[in-house]
Amino acid sequence: MLALNRIHATRIVATPSALDSAQWPDDRLVFRIAADEALITPPMANAVVSDPYAIVVADSGFAGAWLPMEEALPLLEHACEWELPRERPAFAQGSVAGIPAKLWIEKDRVLLIVPAPFVADFEERMA
Repeated sequence: MLALNRIHATRIVATPSALDSAQWPDDRLVFRIAADEALITPPMANAVVSDPYAIVVADSGFAGAWLPMEEALPLLEHACEWELPRERPAFAQGSVAGIPAKLWIEKDRVLLIVPAPFVADFEERMA
């Protein structure tokens, strides 16, 4: 049974060029959730971008779970109405089982991420 856990992250809203030129540590996952927005996990207390008006805040509004690829693919093939990226690693966003979701797809595993208010519905639909 799929169980999602709270994800602690840092959200940065800044100009696209500031996010494009930012240097991120190798031990972080950085998701460009919009042209002017990034979600970084684990959190970065000292995240710096070249935009003096950037908004940098802690964000724990998402939950997620890592699944091995052999478990994730059948679930996603059943629950996604859109084609998954073929290249790895890849970040994708879209509806999964009717819930807004983000996917970080690596060669051997997938991180499923959903907004925290949708966790119970998502877990129920994926069961």
